[in-house]
Amino acid sequence: MKEINLKVEGMACSGCENRIKNAVKTISGVDEVEANHETGVVKVKAEDSVNIENIKEKIDSIGFDVKGEIN
Repeated sequence: MKEINLKVEGMACSGCENRIKNAVKTISGVDEVEANHETGVVKVKAEDSVNIENIKEKIDSIGFDVKGEIN
């Protein structure tokens, strides 16, 4: 299990958070997703086999801008 923290721009409300959570949860191997529009951080807990690029692409595909991974 790994935790991925991403800086995401474009989240303005809890509805945006829910859109991201629901989209990322459709990726096989993703166990948990937290999104916070106030900090612009999306935290994903996933199996080690999950590719971070797939997560970034999923978030980008629904209209948000992934700025990169944060530690």
